[in-house]
Amino acid sequence: MSEAGAKGRIEVGELTQYVGTDLDDLCEATESAIEEGGGFGWLRVPARQVLEAYWKGVLLVPERRLVVGRLDGVIAGSAQLSRMPRNNEAQAFAGTLTSAFVAPWARGRGIARGIVREIERIAGELGLVVLNLDLRDTQQAAIGLYESLGYRRWGTHPCYAQVEGRIVPGHYYYKRIDAGPA
Repeated sequence: MSEAGAKGRIEVGELTQYVGTDLDDLCEATESAIEEGGGFGWLRVPARQVLEAYWKGVLLVPERRLVVGRLDGVIAGSAQLSRMPRNNEAQAFAGTLTSAFVAPWARGRGIARGIVREIERIAGELGLVVLNLDLRDTQQAAIGLYESLGYRRWGTHPCYAQVEGRIVPGHYYYKRIDAGPA
């Protein structure tokens, strides 16, 4: 998906290999998201070699798909679609949308919405019926996005994560992507 306008040129798609500055751009976007409190679990920016190893590893996992959003050609955010391992046939119909973020400098342009829609499209292509996700209560913008896209909250864990010494709740969501009953 590609869209240009006053907000810059937005492109969203699956990333299967790093080309040019992709890995560096992804690490920089991750670092800025972590610093702003939206680093998909990281609370402090890890060493650059740790981030690079993490992102290289994501592309090696057969059950993972990495979707990135670009602003004017620069990776500004991403999310992952995680499928069950092959031995879990009973839950193979479902995937998990995980590790989603958009760098603070690129927010408000529709990148996150585009990334989620692309994850849903890929999940449908793979024959998945349901997408699951979970996130901290402190991530209100993300909660609003997922709910506006039809994700239904099915539960809350009162002691989901610890951020800056404080225990915060987390919420669990699902969405049927096969147009079946919710």
